[in-house]
Amino acid sequence: NLNNALGAIRVLGVELIEDELKPHLNTVLANIKERKKGTSEQVVISGILPILALSLRNRGPLSLLTAKLVAELAKESVVRKGFGDAGLVTALLSVLTCTNEELLIYAVIAISRMSYDSSKQQELLLQRGAVPRLVAILLRLPHKEALEEVCLLALCNLSGMGVAEEAGMIWERGVSLRPGECVFHGVSPHTCGFASSVTLVRVSQWGPGQYAVSIEDFQRCSSSFWNSHGNKRAQHWFPFFSLGSCSNMLKVIKFSTRNVPRTKSLKTRVFHTFL
Repeated sequence: NLNNALGAIRVLGVELIEDELKPHLNTVLANIKERKKGTSEQVVISGILPILALSLRNRGPLSLLTAKLVAELAKESVVRKGFGDAGLVTALLSVLTCTNEELLIYAVIAISRMSYDSSKQQELLLQRGAVPRLVAILLRLPHKEALEEVCLLALCNLSGMGVAEEAGMIWERGVSLRPGECVFHGVSPHTCGFASSVTLVRVSQWGPGQYAVSIEDFQRCSSSFWNSHGNKRAQHWFPFFSLGSCSNMLKVIKFSTRNVPRTKSLKTRVFHTFL
């Protein structure tokens, strides 16, 4: 029973006793996955989000199960908008320094889902240093494909691109042209059949501990499409804007759209960040 599980987590959660809490966390997780009507609202009303944050920060035996639950809850807008006040944002970011690959994957998935369509959550995560932590994972744990994919998707969503998991983007490492640079590119086919989306992510090293993250999104269209629409071009520049106080990254993100050849359109988003 969901109500009983939520009540038990609220009462027992502070002590984080694995044997007692685990079945209740599994019950909530199962209900959230089934997308039963009213489940999200019950979770919010129950007040268990701070307990989940405590479990993540504790890094105990319940952390992985908690991360899985938080990642599922992050799909629900009514729940994730309360993550900041409940301490789940800082708890998730604290997990990004661990070495457990599976735990990292679910924490990053939660961050990616939080930032998918919410500029408020994006700004909060940026201010709290999500980008340098994600970049650090890419550099610290290379060639972990599943982890790389979720980190790259999270970076795209933090930049405001809104890349859905259902897009089926396939990532692979590209060829680096400069020392200290990591290149990734992902392809996501469009259902209409006329175009595919190609995303290029570059992580460049400026100096000791200093990196820039550049994210470029190309729309690659078929020749038949461009025969009909190839004459249309657009140019627009978005100005720099301030992110406010942020100790581990520069205060700006640059968004730009440029004229490009007839075979593609290009939107560039650049993070400048200090690790």
